[in-house]
Amino acid sequence: MHRSRSRGGSSRSGPRSPAASDTPGPAPVPLPETARREIEAQAAWSAVSAAFGALGRVFICADRDFRIVHASYMLDRAFGAGSARSVEGRPLEEVFGPELFGTSGALRVALAAGERREGWRAILHAGGDEHLVSLSAAPLPSDLEAACDPRVAYVIVLRPADHDRGDSLGAPTAMGGLIARSPAMLRIFALIENLRHTEATVLITGESGTGKELVARAIHEHSPRRHGPFVAVNCGALPGELLESEMFGHVRGAFTGAVRDRVGRFEMASAGTLFLDEVADLPLPLQVKLLRVLQDGTFERVGESRSRTSRARVIAATNADLLRAVSEGRFRDDLYFRLRVVPIEIPPLRERPEDIEPIARALLARVGARHGRALQFSPDTLRVLLQHTWPGNVRELENVIEFAVAVCPGQTILPEHLPQLSPLDAALRRRPAPAAARPIAPPRAPGRADDADAATLRAALDAHRWRRDETARALGISRVTLWRRMRQAGLV
Repeated sequence: MHRSRSRGGSSRSGPRSPAASDTPGPAPVPLPETARREIEAQAAWSAVSAAFGALGRVFICADRDFRIVHASYMLDRAFGAGSARSVEGRPLEEVFGPELFGTSGALRVALAAGERREGWRAILHAGGDEHLVSLSAAPLPSDLEAACDPRVAYVIVLRPADHDRGDSLGAPTAMGGLIARSPAMLRIFALIENLRHTEATVLITGESGTGKELVARAIHEHSPRRHGPFVAVNCGALPGELLESEMFGHVRGAFTGAVRDRVGRFEMASAGTLFLDEVADLPLPLQVKLLRVLQDGTFERVGESRSRTSRARVIAATNADLLRAVSEGRFRDDLYFRLRVVPIEIPPLRERPEDIEPIARALLARVGARHGRALQFSPDTLRVLLQHTWPGNVRELENVIEFAVAVCPGQTILPEHLPQLSPLDAALRRRPAPAAARPIAPPRAPGRADDADAATLRAALDAHRWRRDETARALGISRVTLWRRMRQAGLV
């Protein structure tokens, strides 16, 4: 090939430029196959992320160990810069909470069984902050494995849910071990979120079995003290002299059996939260000592004269009517107002039937995982559960599901696998008033009890074959209280 002459007919040739050359240059070097696939995968990933982002959605991919392997870059736009990088490589349980993706979490069990779940609400921990999200999760179809990262087994699609809490009856919300979708419980969830940056004292009231300790733990886990310990004390489980030592500690020789110094719960919880359950059962002398700790943070161990300090945040709970106790002189009014800085009242399960199904499904997943089984409810079984009044609240519901899992031979729980609910329900409904509305009764003399209480106790004991631990859980009282009432009713 020769170069063509110039317009003037000159035959002088100049330097050849690459563009003017008739000889083709060297062929471009092809990319290695792995690099080409990587570029194509990145382009596809960006396109899918953009498509989901245009719909206001972001997505996360997890492997079979429920650990995040990919997070859409749109996560940064939805929840703040650095969110995507902060979740990659972390377990789903850490990012969304154990009630959904723990070993026996409701969504984890469903995904492992090949099922899809849509419209659940949870708290996303990303970028050093917390966000309320609505999420749907599904296993990756097997025919897509060749087109995707072979590690990906599950896909989770998210969207912000901060503005649609009020109309979310079809979508359960999970927070700190609690699952609910009723407006009453969602308001409590919102209050817990609002308490994130405060250490105010909280008083939780509600019937036995409604989940007061779970609410207390959720408050702790969403507070500035979440990295400190959560220490619980049952004020109704011990006599006064032992309870004082349990709460404040003692020194060696303070009383018979005190062979060494002991640290009390207030000192243990100094950097965290102290949960006082059944606080209405505190004796008056201990109420004075508790009031002093709440006022100035000082106390003395039993048998010691020097003062110690505690910075523990206090959350108290009771199923009794504290106002009635104050009016009758059995609970100090100044302590009542010190505890009731932030009041939270948990409604009984019968007043929020919207929560029965999601709680039952979550409990079934948890109990089934403990037994290595994947179970489901039949529609008729769910109808039976929804029709029951649940006088023992969530604790009774959990016992019923434990029973059903134990006797169900297959994978579907049918109505005949449930225990007999009606006899115990009728016996419990003969009680004078719900626990939350009933005043704290003054102690009775041994051997004296009214006929209604005796009949209720006998029916509950018969229903549980006189197993005191099961009966106490069903009645929503401690074993110590059950034993005391049995003795008063002459049933020991």
